[in-house]
Amino acid sequence: DQPIIWLALTYEKGDMYFLMKYARDYLKNRFTTVEGVGDIVFGGYTDPALRVWIKPNTLTRYNVAADDVISAIENEHSEIPGGFIQTQRDAFNVRTMGEAKSVPEFNQLVINHRAGQVIQDPTNMVKIGQIAHVEENLAEVYRISRFDGIPALGIGIKKQLGSNSVAVAKAIKAQIENIKDQLPPGMKLSVNFDSTRFIEQSVHEMIKHLILAVLLTSIVCWAFLGSWSATFNVLLSIPTSIMGAFVGLYFGGFTLNTFTLLGLTLAIGIVVDDAIMVLENIFRYNEKGFGKIESAIIGAREITFAALAASVAVIAIFLPVAFMKGIIGKFFLQFGVTISLAVFLSLVESLTITPMRCASFVQHGARTTILGKAFESFMEGWRKLYQRSLIWVLYHRGLVLLGATAFVAASFYTIKFLNKELTPVQDQSLFITRMQLPVGSSLAYTNQQILKAEQWMRSQNEVAHVYAAIGGVGVAGASDANTGMMFVTLKDKDQRGVRPDIGHELSQQEFMGMARKEVSKIPDVQAFMMDLSSRGFGSGRGYPIEFVLEGPDWDQLAQYEKQMKEEMKKSGLMTDIDSNYLEGMPEVQILPERTQAALHGVTIKAIGNTVNALIGGVKAGQYPKDGHRYDIWVQLEKQEDPQKEIQHLLVGNSRNNLIPITQVTRIVTAKALQSISRNNRQRAISIYANLAPGASQQAALSFLASKAKAILPAAYMIEETGSSKTFQESFASLFLALFLGFVVAYMVLASQFNSFLDPIAILMALPFSFSGAFFALKAMNQSINMYSMIGILLLMGIVKKNSILLIEFTNLVRERSGPAANDARKALIEACPVRLRPIIMTSLATIAAAIPSALAQGAGSETFKPMAVTLIGGVFVSTLLTLYVVPIVYSLLDKLSRRTENRDAVKKAFAEVGENESLEKVPGPVSGHDLSPIPLSN
Repeated sequence: DQPIIWLALTYEKGDMYFLMKYARDYLKNRFTTVEGVGDIVFGGYTDPALRVWIKPNTLTRYNVAADDVISAIENEHSEIPGGFIQTQRDAFNVRTMGEAKSVPEFNQLVINHRAGQVIQDPTNMVKIGQIAHVEENLAEVYRISRFDGIPALGIGIKKQLGSNSVAVAKAIKAQIENIKDQLPPGMKLSVNFDSTRFIEQSVHEMIKHLILAVLLTSIVCWAFLGSWSATFNVLLSIPTSIMGAFVGLYFGGFTLNTFTLLGLTLAIGIVVDDAIMVLENIFRYNEKGFGKIESAIIGAREITFAALAASVAVIAIFLPVAFMKGIIGKFFLQFGVTISLAVFLSLVESLTITPMRCASFVQHGARTTILGKAFESFMEGWRKLYQRSLIWVLYHRGLVLLGATAFVAASFYTIKFLNKELTPVQDQSLFITRMQLPVGSSLAYTNQQILKAEQWMRSQNEVAHVYAAIGGVGVAGASDANTGMMFVTLKDKDQRGVRPDIGHELSQQEFMGMARKEVSKIPDVQAFMMDLSSRGFGSGRGYPIEFVLEGPDWDQLAQYEKQMKEEMKKSGLMTDIDSNYLEGMPEVQILPERTQAALHGVTIKAIGNTVNALIGGVKAGQYPKDGHRYDIWVQLEKQEDPQKEIQHLLVGNSRNNLIPITQVTRIVTAKALQSISRNNRQRAISIYANLAPGASQQAALSFLASKAKAILPAAYMIEETGSSKTFQESFASLFLALFLGFVVAYMVLASQFNSFLDPIAILMALPFSFSGAFFALKAMNQSINMYSMIGILLLMGIVKKNSILLIEFTNLVRERSGPAANDARKALIEACPVRLRPIIMTSLATIAAAIPSALAQGAGSETFKPMAVTLIGGVFVSTLLTLYVVPIVYSLLDKLSRRTENRDAVKKAFAEVGENESLEKVPGPVSGHDLSPIPLSN
């Protein structure tokens, strides 16, 4: 529930009182009327107020206590309803109009009580204007905001639940254009932060990838089919599937986001598979001399089972995703639904409309162009080479399996060298710098130091805008006066320019590293960078490393917090190490001397009220102005040395006298904790950190777990929170989904092939797809993250298609072979080369569709790449190795199956022989199960 867009309101004249009033009274109403807008929040906002500044010397001169001033305002400045009266004809409301309507009128309020007693002598009565300076201004300023160095007010706009973020942001920007011409002279309204900007850029990038995927897939199809009509026939499955998926997503209540668009892009290469298989099989019969209609009927009928099995295998792999929990499960579900809808519609289209088009207008004949003939010759050469190599492989099965196993083992070993994280960092051209000065630093000093950081940021060519927010109200008043934040918006990647000192453009992460060093050089300033993209799908502050240190004793907990932070720093795995532990803030403590207070007739409550009123300020009512009601704040005039001024305060007693506060109190300075946080009913300190460049989130979390075990005693522990907790939970759910996907895939294939052994051969493609994925991730310097894991999950569905094509057609060949069906090797050597062409074609189509995402450089490319790289590597390696390994495993399983069948036949025969012997007491022939007795004469 965060604002989707932040605006900055600045005023050249510097009148912040007018700026605040204008924003609250006018701009807020203008933006709340925009369709889809839910709420408006202000950053750096201070309410307008009526300030009553008490002059220190006047209290002594007129013998008036602070309580007397507050009581006078509460009693004399009031408007009280008096009910209503009626006559026979009319009705009237009754009100006592005692509220002052202006500053001059407020100055005339009379202080007619002293120490709760009425002042009898009118000459001793005092007016507010005699002891105080009254003005319309802002309440106490605890925070300062600037936009590009100019004092500003931040306006955050939230959207309504269920509204489209991009559409609402566009409407807000349109409203800004309408408002700009109506702003007072010198006032400017600018967009400071727009979360939908990166979303729009990512969506545009995905749409570009979608178009490129279609073009590359078209080229692959044309190269293999050699006919534009045939290519067009295949490509027609794309709009049917993609547009149908859009309709399904709409009625399913899903949105167009990174996951659904990425699913649609990767589906381009998958949805053409069924059409390719059907079309290629029809063409094969057409080349044998069958007519168009006959080829369409026979070809489609023959491939139906393989197409159905392959599509169901893809859809079934996403069933376990429905059981994943949390936000990750929701996004995975959207991706799975998108792919499943597209694949299902492509199956229906390929088995119904594709054969009809083939029989009607698709032309297929001999290639006539030089390029076409060359490609055809090339494929025929590959087919023959594959057939010869397959023969060799089937007679050296042990050697090949040993090599394949070593390859898989080596690939799984590379996992050790891959970074593991929840989500990859992205260059969103936006980051936050949190700065902290020593506890007890004043707002003025904090502002002075943070201004230096602002000036450095704004001097860099890569920076577009800087919004700074300094101070704030925390526990114990102005406890956050020593903190500040800068929201830094960078120029787009293609607009930053090459830095002469390093010779290339800086990425966001590189600029953040440079900014961290420069800002930390400012005296007393600690800088902590926050990359919003690393927040991922976690909660908390948004750091990739977040955990809570828990224990019973606060002082011990603080010591362990220091030790953990020191170990984190020495590890080199983490940077920007921060915590919510705050050292004791200096405070002035007023300690009552009870005996002296009693002697002077001063109560402890009177002492507290006086200090609170004159130092902290007291709200004494509300003041009407322009249709609004503003708070009235009573406070002592600002002094050069407020700490010394406390010693000059006067407290009213029960005898109508003013007593110096030093006569009834002692004033000391000490440090005190501002707050003690708890988690699970234990005292707790939260610790946060970013990952160092190149560090793995999994490695950092493992390091923390080991150090906590070594440092913390039994009563103390750490608990992961935020992104760290989401990372652990998500990967556990992902591995469970992968395991369940394997089980579901086996069950579906076993039911489709009516065999317990054929699915084993088909699923042998999976380890090699994982191998290719891991090697590709390592080669492209990508990490194992949520997006690459989605790619692996998708691989489990699509790489089985190649195995299904091989096994299904081999079974078909064996069925047609009659008595020769027992020779599995002969059937494999005949069937596999026939399916080589559609296997390579469908694999290349899938790879081609993923190439744009794998090579992406635009917005959001950091999330597209891992999934696309995983898909390309997995499909490529799986296609090459399963062409040999699957036939080997199939032949071995067939040998095992026949051996088992022969053993069962022998057992059955011997059982029948034993039965005959027991019945006839004489031996009889086994052959043909002839149970007639042998004549004794023989």
